[in-house]
Amino acid sequence: MSPPNESFLLHEPNAKLFFSRGDLDDPRLGEIAQRLSSQPTLSDALQAIEKAIEKAEKKAEKKEGQPHPICIAGYPDDEGIRINGGRLGAALGPDEIRRALYKMTPRLGSILRPSLIDVGNLDVVDQDLATRHDSASAVALKALHSGARWIGLGGGHDYGFAEGTAFCEWVKSSEPKGTRPLIINFDAHLDVRPTTSGLSSGTPFYRLLEAHSDLDLVEVGIQPQCNSQRHAEWARSRGAMIITQEELSTATSSLTSSLAYFKNRVQHLLTPDRSVFLSVDIDGFSSAVAPGCSQSWATGMMPDEFFALFTFLLENLNVQVLGIYEVSPPLDQDLRTAKLAAQIAHRYIYS
Repeated sequence: MSPPNESFLLHEPNAKLFFSRGDLDDPRLGEIAQRLSSQPTLSDALQAIEKAIEKAEKKAEKKEGQPHPICIAGYPDDEGIRINGGRLGAALGPDEIRRALYKMTPRLGSILRPSLIDVGNLDVVDQDLATRHDSASAVALKALHSGARWIGLGGGHDYGFAEGTAFCEWVKSSEPKGTRPLIINFDAHLDVRPTTSGLSSGTPFYRLLEAHSDLDLVEVGIQPQCNSQRHAEWARSRGAMIITQEELSTATSSLTSSLAYFKNRVQHLLTPDRSVFLSVDIDGFSSAVAPGCSQSWATGMMPDEFFALFTFLLENLNVQVLGIYEVSPPLDQDLRTAKLAAQIAHRYIYS
């Protein structure tokens, strides 16, 4: 990761997104989340995030069972989607996901008291795409090193490279020597396009596999009508595991459930407390439930199927980073896609 420019800005999240009923008997996540103020430079942002996490950790020490803080960041950027030929609109995704998330109540029956730190939206005006990715990586890495977990809200899936880079560097510097980073990506697409035509939403896992030869990558929900055979062969040659949507669907229609099939495929990777980055491209879902994305298909995961797999991973791995990408409000219907993304984040927060 190259050093980002200091001409960097994290924009404070819009206060209107932090919903409150003003009712002690009906609290909402918008009343729980802390907003970080705008930060004009990278150094300022890193210091502010570190201080906010340290304050949250001290507060947690006084309350038994308090989980580690979770930082939330937005990437209002769909340039990578444009370069890849997709439909635009995901630049508006982070705030619509926030709007839905912060209206939600704490999880019914949960005793967890999450500490949420919303660090705001990355400035995408004064930096080129590669520098934006480097800036996002630096901020996520600082949060991880400071003891927080991380939720990234896209924006294009090219930010999967930014968060994946931060995660891989954190694993190599914080976990026992020889620990292999594990990334599990839920997606209709492999996103291993070579970078010969530039960086895009189709290149994040090509870049990660090129940069990290020790990376364990699992691609889940891959669909046959929108992936190159050569790309699949290349990914497998780099050690990636590919689990197609057809495999999951076939298991569901047979005597084996998709969850049982998934468990069998990934079991050898699930050592106790192993850290993982879970990447969720919303176009891995059926357009029936997630129409608001740059490219949606009638085939794809349904929420019940996804949440069974997702919950299994939350219960069996240490999910340090969650990225949710390509929610496009202008293409959505009744905010179905943004609400689904918010439910994914909510399930993670209360895991």
